[in-house]
Amino acid sequence: MAPSLPQFSAARMRSYIFRLPLFTRSIIFVIVLLWLLGMQSVWDVQAWGALIPEEIGLASMYRTNTFPLVHVGFFHALMNIFALTPLLERFEAEYGTLTTLALFLGPLSTIPALLYTFIERAILHMNTTVLGASIWVFTLLAMEAVKTYKSNPHFQLGTVQIPTWVTPLVMVLFVSFLIPNTSFLGHICGLAFGYGWGLGYLKFLAPPEWALRWIEGKLNLLGRLPHYVSVDQKTYGRFGVLPTTNSSSGGDIGLGMVGGSQRLGP
Repeated sequence: MAPSLPQFSAARMRSYIFRLPLFTRSIIFVIVLLWLLGMQSVWDVQAWGALIPEEIGLASMYRTNTFPLVHVGFFHALMNIFALTPLLERFEAEYGTLTTLALFLGPLSTIPALLYTFIERAILHMNTTVLGASIWVFTLLAMEAVKTYKSNPHFQLGTVQIPTWVTPLVMVLFVSFLIPNTSFLGHICGLAFGYGWGLGYLKFLAPPEWALRWIEGKLNLLGRLPHYVSVDQKTYGRFGVLPTTNSSSGGDIGLGMVGGSQRLGP
């Protein structure tokens, strides 16, 4: 008897979407909103938000935060949303909404962006524009790869044992070869942060938990914000104090061509 293929379940998909934590669904909303705004011709959203190395200065540092949110077109945005959502959801579930907010709107975006800018301008003497959320995708993949390596150091490919931590590097190479106009350098900068975080060298960048707990209590975020994930998972659980049952949660750093630019991811 032939094995049956997994069946798509609309009910399970709807349940998964409804259970997405607050920051994850907010990022999806912003990516879709900026894609819709990019359809009009009055304001060039891509030119406003993309990471352009030669334009990075004190007045335009916002680009180091906005470039993962703007995309070349519908398919670029859609593919990045599909790749980013499960990874970001898992990160937020582990670290909490406030920590995720502080990292993704802070060092997790700005450090890879500044590293990319430095290499492009000071070493390569180029000015390649990048945009797209795949830098986040590869950062999170690197974090997951290090975590997997600690429990399962190798996987078997024929007679060869391959370290599990190299998987994101292989994926970067495949994306660069198979998908036109993606930024290999941009993806590598994302991986660098992800590996640094996974190995524990960059975790000092996370805000102190005592401060986040104070903010949570002072503003009563658990009571006011639906789908908010508390910093203190041991005390409050997956979605704060509300759930009574356990539920399981179940690119593109390529900066695509926009004129002379590249996208991050497909």
